[in-house]
Amino acid sequence: MSHNAPPGDPLTAALVELMAQAERVAALDEREAGHYRETAERLRELADHAGQMSARLDDTVATLGRHGAILDSLDGLDEQVAAITARLTEFAAADSASGDEQSKGYRPIPAPRWWQLAGEERAQAIGRLHAWVEQIYLPGYGHLSALLSPCWHLHPLCLYLLDWLSELWSVLYLSTDRGTSALAGQAEWQTRYLPAAVSQMLAETTDCRHAAGARTSTANNSISPGEHR
Repeated sequence: MSHNAPPGDPLTAALVELMAQAERVAALDEREAGHYRETAERLRELADHAGQMSARLDDTVATLGRHGAILDSLDGLDEQVAAITARLTEFAAADSASGDEQSKGYRPIPAPRWWQLAGEERAQAIGRLHAWVEQIYLPGYGHLSALLSPCWHLHPLCLYLLDWLSELWSVLYLSTDRGTSALAGQAEWQTRYLPAAVSQMLAETTDCRHAAGARTSTANNSISPGEHR
């Protein structure tokens, strides 16, 4: 804005100059206010970005913590794998013994395919287990065998367990040679494998529908004619 003062009037000239300075100051104020708004907006953007970075950093720290837990859980895994490998190697060496030694031991039968067996074929496979249960298991394993439910043959889980229990028992006890590995196998069969299998079969058959039906049938048969429950 231009202000022209009459020539020779100092007061007017001074007022005009003051107005011009005021306009320049106002323009500077407006420009600085714009700069302030821009700076404030930029600071808000930086604060948002810092918040996002902090959240990402927290996620990264949490992920690293999970990875550390996984690595800790893997500690000693190589020793466990080595022990299992050594055990498998021992079994493989025993299984690849000379022909004379093999002829003296029991050779396991092929695993029954319980999920496919039906009819007479299934009955024969179960009959084989029945023979082992009646002749070996029930007479010889005391309180453990007493936990076997009479309806075990109706539970596929029991069939799987009794199959490998009976076959492994035959491998360990029907051999004419009894080396160190066979002796260790017998101890492991009875102290580890058998109790674990008994626990699973007991959980499977406790309060099952077959046992409930058997109890109901027994209760009904115990009622004399003319009596009512």
